[in-house]
Amino acid sequence: MSLTDLAATIAARKDADPATSWTAKLLSNPDKAAEKFGEEAVEAIIEATKGDKARLTSEAADVLYHLLVMCAAHDVTLDDIEAELERRTSQSGLEEKASR
Repeated sequence: MSLTDLAATIAARKDADPATSWTAKLLSNPDKAAEKFGEEAVEAIIEATKGDKARLTSEAADVLYHLLVMCAAHDVTLDDIEAELERRTSQSGLEEKASR
């Protein structure tokens, strides 16, 4: 599944019943979506320090899913994120970091 496919699936869950869909439940509670993203990010960091590629891959997938859900809960789309990344490619990473 591509990130585009995942984002479309998440968007389709916005009107789903939170009682029957984990994604819909997170989308209905932006604070919970943010909390879950944070939890998954920490788990990915832990796995990165252990050197287990399979576990890191699994946690990275969780991070990407929860990041997209958190963003969708705040009406930020994958297209919005990609546009921002595209904007940043016009300058070096060091220049971009200094401009923040």
